[in-house]
Amino acid sequence: MNESPMAYVTYSAALQQQLMAALSAMGADYQPRTRHLQADGSPKYTNRLILEDSPYLQQHAHNPVNWYSWGKEAFEKAKRENKPIFLSIGYSTCHWCHVMEEESFDDPEIAALLNRYFVAIKVDRERNPDVDKIYMTAVMLLNKSGGWPMSSFLTPEGKTFFGGTYFPQPQFAQLLRQVNEVWGQQEEGLRKQADEVARTVAQINAGEGAASKLGETAVQQAVIAILSGHDKLKGGFSPAPKFPHESELFLLLERAERHNNREALAAVETSLKAMAQGGIYDQIGGGFHRYATDENWLIPHFEKMLYNQAHLARAYLLAWRLTGNPLYERVARETLDYVLRDMTLSEGAFYSATDADSDGEEGLFFLWSKQQIQQALSPEDAKLAIDLFGITANGNFEGSNILNLSIALDRYAKQTKQPLPRLLKSLDRIREQLRLVREQRIHPLRDDKVITAWNGMMITTLAMAGDLFSEPRYLNAATQAAEFIWSKNHRAKEGLLRVYLNGSSSVSAAQDDHAYFAEGLLHLYDATHNHQWLDQARQITDAMLSKFWDQERGGFYMNSAVDELASMGRPKDSSDDATPSGNSVALRVLAMLDKRAGTLAYGIKANATLVAFAGLINRRPVGYAYMLTAADELLRGELGAHQYAGRGVVQAKAQVTRDVEGKNWLVVDINIAPNWHLNAHKPLQDYLIPTALELGEAASNWQLGAVIYPLPETKSLGFQREPLALYENTLTLRAELKQQDNKQAEEPLALPLKLNLQACDDRICLPPEPLNLGLPLTVLD
Repeated sequence: MNESPMAYVTYSAALQQQLMAALSAMGADYQPRTRHLQADGSPKYTNRLILEDSPYLQQHAHNPVNWYSWGKEAFEKAKRENKPIFLSIGYSTCHWCHVMEEESFDDPEIAALLNRYFVAIKVDRERNPDVDKIYMTAVMLLNKSGGWPMSSFLTPEGKTFFGGTYFPQPQFAQLLRQVNEVWGQQEEGLRKQADEVARTVAQINAGEGAASKLGETAVQQAVIAILSGHDKLKGGFSPAPKFPHESELFLLLERAERHNNREALAAVETSLKAMAQGGIYDQIGGGFHRYATDENWLIPHFEKMLYNQAHLARAYLLAWRLTGNPLYERVARETLDYVLRDMTLSEGAFYSATDADSDGEEGLFFLWSKQQIQQALSPEDAKLAIDLFGITANGNFEGSNILNLSIALDRYAKQTKQPLPRLLKSLDRIREQLRLVREQRIHPLRDDKVITAWNGMMITTLAMAGDLFSEPRYLNAATQAAEFIWSKNHRAKEGLLRVYLNGSSSVSAAQDDHAYFAEGLLHLYDATHNHQWLDQARQITDAMLSKFWDQERGGFYMNSAVDELASMGRPKDSSDDATPSGNSVALRVLAMLDKRAGTLAYGIKANATLVAFAGLINRRPVGYAYMLTAADELLRGELGAHQYAGRGVVQAKAQVTRDVEGKNWLVVDINIAPNWHLNAHKPLQDYLIPTALELGEAASNWQLGAVIYPLPETKSLGFQREPLALYENTLTLRAELKQQDNKQAEEPLALPLKLNLQACDDRICLPPEPLNLGLPLTVLD
């Protein structure tokens, strides 16, 4: 095609005068961004974008394209001439936006096609974020992925019927011809497709707005209700009988870290310390009984459930991460070690529970007389055990003793004037000897069922413990359990199964089985970076959406439509009781996948899940603690030192190391997906966003030294001509971390770090993204 790009463009005299006046106002030093210049250096073409106050739009002001900015004028022209709209959205620091501008929009052939067959609109996403969000949602729906530059084709009414991102010049020219041809031949079909896309986009955006509005208010109300019911002296959140209420512990821990909420953290610590000292905790073998029948956590109902071990170990693990209290680490490890020792199949999966009774009597396995203690231990150890565990001849339960700590271990060490490490060493010796003696007794009946959902809970906690404790055996245990469930309780035709017993699997998995197993797989992915676990989590989640999603009202049913009980109704499990509900866990899984899976679909379903239960949550927020914890992660981002950017193409993990001189060094390891890159700390182009690490605003007590960045690679990508300075694959940032003497500033529970980055591949750039990392200050103690 050799026709002039301006053959189909007519500017009125008034507009022409306005454009020339705007060009003249740019001044003598103005350098037009175009290769089309007159002999005197002035631009050959000037379009309406010269009138805009956006530097990004002005960069396109001398393209031969007859650009319009976003507004009525463009849509009126499209409707009047019944032309499709070409909508291009980008931003000033987007590399591939600049490439497409130079290759295509400054190309006369492309401009001629756009000017003849389309109404071309250019949008700065930073100037019109609402426009960008709507049309990016449409592109993501159509293509399962998106990025910038965004290239969309719309009806004259502004509804998307086709969309993409960066197109090389030859491919773009062919695409423009094809779209024009299809519009001429199949306009009605394209309009129907556009109407469907528009309806779906409207539903998605309405759901996101409703979810965001619900989230913060409901979370605040839930926290107030939880704290109002907290027993400040003895811990717990209800009168006797006292249950652990793990979902509420998780929400309080989340709020403590996110908002530096000391009251929430104090409530958690009071409960965790009280349970760790009480009879609800097996002081000899580790692990927790299901609940306490009294207000002092002394007398338990003696059965042990796998789900309690998983969730309480996780609560202690998270509390240790936030506070550094070694008691919490000790209890978490003892609980996990109990599970690995006493509740694990040889193939790696976990049994469901142990009974309260043994030899026909409740709690007999766990009870001790003073004489039994003296017979089992050396005189010196017996004396310490009797004193430490408050053992008496009369006992504290039907003539026998439930072992408990009447005083915290650190206080006992201080009172008896001995170093805490020496006391703990003695205690470990006593515990192991009493455990070996206890092993000779008749054990409580064990329920040998392997339940998929409960195994998913334990996989989550073991993966987290393996990562946070840097403990390979916990991570190995999580891996073995996941492999067991996948191989034994997952089949190609039947999908996921719920129960494994005596060598065979049975019972179609319920919705919570899918949710909990997917949650465990995602935590394994976080800990190992092995994409096998992410892929399997997506398979399980996709099956959950296919089998249990309520297409009309949103949220998940407990059973599938083909279940025999479906004829009697399909209930939904939403409130968080003894365990977080299947819908609460599903919401968290969808929110996690939204950050990791590179697709918009999971985030859409996450918002829809939250909105589906908005009425119930508003009526009683405290009953949805885990769902609200997941909502906080969805709406405000995940917490912790391990974060994802670019919907999973970038992973960053922060830690602190100490050198031989005692200096603290902040280390941030970054992993970048294949075929993606980050801009270097000092890009070769001044318009690109550099990779940069800095402290957050709340870190007033700390100072970051000069950040050491690696040397970047210099290379050209795809169809571009100019080289880039970039980071690929993996990199590590390092900086010395120094404490300042600022006693007036309140110390945050977690040190806020901000990692600024921008991810691009050889076709698109994602928007600049500040990644907020939270590093608990306990790592600096």
